[in-house]
Amino acid sequence: MATKGVAQGKEGKTHHLTTEVQGTYHYTYGPFAKPVLHIKPGDIVIAETHDAFEGQLDSAEASPSERLNVPFLNPQNGPIHVEGAEKGDVIAVRIHSILPRGPQPVGTSALIPEFGGLVGTTTTAMLNDPLPEKVMKMNVTEQGIQFNDRITLPYEPFIGTLGVSPEIEAVSSLQPDYWGANMDVPDVAPGAIVYFPVLAEGGYVYLGDCHATQGDGELCGTAVEMPATVTIQIDLIKQNPIAWPRLENENVIMTLGSARPLEDAARIAYRELIHWMMQDYGWDKYEAYFFLTQAGRLRVGNVVDPKYTVGASVLKTYLT
Repeated sequence: MATKGVAQGKEGKTHHLTTEVQGTYHYTYGPFAKPVLHIKPGDIVIAETHDAFEGQLDSAEASPSERLNVPFLNPQNGPIHVEGAEKGDVIAVRIHSILPRGPQPVGTSALIPEFGGLVGTTTTAMLNDPLPEKVMKMNVTEQGIQFNDRITLPYEPFIGTLGVSPEIEAVSSLQPDYWGANMDVPDVAPGAIVYFPVLAEGGYVYLGDCHATQGDGELCGTAVEMPATVTIQIDLIKQNPIAWPRLENENVIMTLGSARPLEDAARIAYRELIHWMMQDYGWDKYEAYFFLTQAGRLRVGNVVDPKYTVGASVLKTYLT
């Protein structure tokens, strides 16, 4: 980002995308909404995000089937128009911080009828009755997440839904794809830079659905969902086409694929990782294929969304 980006790593103007500035939150990714911000490469955005339920599950007694208005879930901040972004470019998003926002208990998880990794769904039809509805509320601070009286989980925040606009479609923010969106990969965390292919003029960056922590797969369909204050820096890399989102942090490079079945998401992720190793690190295609067979790692983001997401990664120490 510092070597290829238009801003060369320099921080520009800071924009405050508060709930008042955002106004209406969005439930689709697409090029048709009016941008809430116009920024230049290198600018900082501090965004106030809602949780995936837009605060409707405000107590452990709340009923998801009564409170939630499907498909109006997973509200997104944005879109953010990036000056100069055009098809064939890359949007780079550096994540600086993710802080819990609002009164405690700020964390929410829930069992929702016909949604989750171990239940029958509308597309995987079963005769058994749905699991009972249940809502968990948890105190969340930077010091930890109070799961119950016995267990405090570490605070490991990340952005569950982050991406750019597809070229022509308007697609539910619940679905991940080659423009990013609801990938639910815990590595999309402070210290990471996430790269997205620009598909529409201005890029149109969206973000929301922050999680305080989440296990691999997001098994019941909801992590520790929380409203958050998110600080990101957005840069632009000109004419450097990529097909799927990419991520790097201090230790690894990772490519992200979304598809059903799960093995196709893994195939996309590993293929794109080989392409990245060839493009930026000079590896031979077949040498990279052999090497990742021995040293590649897979991270399962979700197995509950309309498409599943897998990240394929390799340690940077092997690449240089």
